[in-house]
Amino acid sequence: MCRLLRVSTSGYYAWRIRPESRRARFNRALTQRIRLIHSESDGTYGSPRIQAELRATGLTCGRAKVARLMRNAGLKGCPKRRFRVTSKRGLVKASNLLEQDFSATTVNERWASDITFIWTGQGWLYLAVVMDLYSRKIIGWSMSRRIDRHIVVDAMKMALNHRRPVGDLIHHSDRGSQYLSDDFQDLLKQHDVTCSMSDKGSCYDNAVVEAFFASLKRERTRRRKYRTREEARADVFDYIERFYNRQRRHGYVGNISPTEFEERTVWAYLNRPLKPSKTRAESSAELARFNVRFEAQMSLLLADIEI
Repeated sequence: MCRLLRVSTSGYYAWRIRPESRRARFNRALTQRIRLIHSESDGTYGSPRIQAELRATGLTCGRAKVARLMRNAGLKGCPKRRFRVTSKRGLVKASNLLEQDFSATTVNERWASDITFIWTGQGWLYLAVVMDLYSRKIIGWSMSRRIDRHIVVDAMKMALNHRRPVGDLIHHSDRGSQYLSDDFQDLLKQHDVTCSMSDKGSCYDNAVVEAFFASLKRERTRRRKYRTREEARADVFDYIERFYNRQRRHGYVGNISPTEFEERTVWAYLNRPLKPSKTRAESSAELARFNVRFEAQMSLLLADIEI
């Protein structure tokens, strides 16, 4: 064998008794850690999020290294599917106030909503969600066997009761009949919420919520077979409340979870130093605005703790 491989006999026996290198031991231990993170994410994390998870635990390594070890171990995340336009033209009810600008400077400034469907052994299960564009957190949701106005009204009521917004708030959605219904529009007016709707036939005007639905289906529902609607309802609840809001790393907020991002930024806002005012009237107005915002943010944090 040594003659066939053109190696010396002494070199072969030295290779057999040579201990494993430090780099090989590190790669083997790192691969085990990558397997654990990949399993905890239900097989959804790719190399970028796994690298961020490793960095959060104090392990520093490059993304290319993580990708190579994942490839050698036969691990992969959930790749994105090509986006398809499925929306149709609707009635004119409100103008598009976002114009595909999905940024927000604080919580309860801009919300977005949409509806999707999930197949089960008993038929379709419809899901409506409300997302806070500041952190991309799902703050309201509702599921039903029927796609009617009640599903969007229930999701919006959940968001309003959970967040209790103060100040100017814009709610954005498509021009579906559910969002055009009198019940939903009356709910927005009752809470002084400004209505914004996508342009005719433009699904890209609500791309952020569409992206959430794509992640939900890619990472969870398309990898399951639900026998009943209740089974699908429980799994979707687990994805939203346990995984997406509190655990899943989101690239838009710096590869941390939406809940952690809100906690960091809310506390930073509450602890910020107030700018000195020139007059007593300006100081009183600033203090009043701060107290209103403080009470709103504290209610938000207490609501998250109760959940």
